[in-house]
Amino acid sequence: MHAVDGVSLSLARGEMVALVGESGCGKTTTVQTISGMVTPSSGSIQLDGAEIVGLSERRLRPLRRRMQMIYQDPYESLDPRFRVSQTLVEPMLIHGIGGSRSDRARLAAEALERAGLAPAGAFLDRYPHELSGGQRQRVAIAAALVLGPDLLLADEPVSMLDVSVRAGVLALLDALRRDPGMGILMITHDLSTAAHFADRIAVMYLGRIVEQGPAQTVVRAPRHPYTRALLSVVPDRDPRKAGTPQILTGEAPDPANVPSGCRFRTRCPVAEAQCTTADPHLRFPSDATDPAHEVACHLA
Repeated sequence: MHAVDGVSLSLARGEMVALVGESGCGKTTTVQTISGMVTPSSGSIQLDGAEIVGLSERRLRPLRRRMQMIYQDPYESLDPRFRVSQTLVEPMLIHGIGGSRSDRARLAAEALERAGLAPAGAFLDRYPHELSGGQRQRVAIAAALVLGPDLLLADEPVSMLDVSVRAGVLALLDALRRDPGMGILMITHDLSTAAHFADRIAVMYLGRIVEQGPAQTVVRAPRHPYTRALLSVVPDRDPRKAGTPQILTGEAPDPANVPSGCRFRTRCPVAEAQCTTADPHLRFPSDATDPAHEVACHLA
């Protein structure tokens, strides 16, 4: 089974890239592979030009400090036995940050306030069960920020939060990538969120990226049938402009038995004979207006 197959993307400092796709398509496996939690069978992963695939645990640890994960469920990612202060100090102890207890306490308070929980003193002594969902996720973000990372891997960071809280957390992530210039790779199911906050969007289906490019280009001029289907179910703010949702039939194929040719053809409403034999690769659409827009579809 190939959970992720042929995925290639880049991320610059100060940039947010949204990885979009339905459940089970390989998004989480992609970020776990980048962070070193999953070892790829082949390929290359580079951080500032340095290869990290195949590094020993000892050599990988300082690089992991620069790559931090934000998990989907703040109710599971925080240890219920730890106070907020312990949650923030633990990663500093592991990576040897802060020369004294007072230094670590200062860094923890700064990270907490940077994550939007101010004054920090009102939260440091609390346990996770004493916090709301949004506050828990901000603590998880602060635990990542306290290490000064260059890259944040955010796996559905707002899907477990109330709608009223999501905008605040997304605005926080947007501010973080602008200052001090870290990169953020964000997994999301919500294309409207990706269009608003991300610089680029990569759409994944069954382990591969089928379309990628600048966020506004992908949203306004989608070229892959799968991307069009995803966008068709995003509600418009103006009810008078409501379109017809394109509901895909069937389920995604078994990753252990990928269809021949285009892997989306079994659910594609416009598939042709050539789609059953040749597997399309990412390329520029024939009438593309943006050279950074790529799509893996014969009909594009």
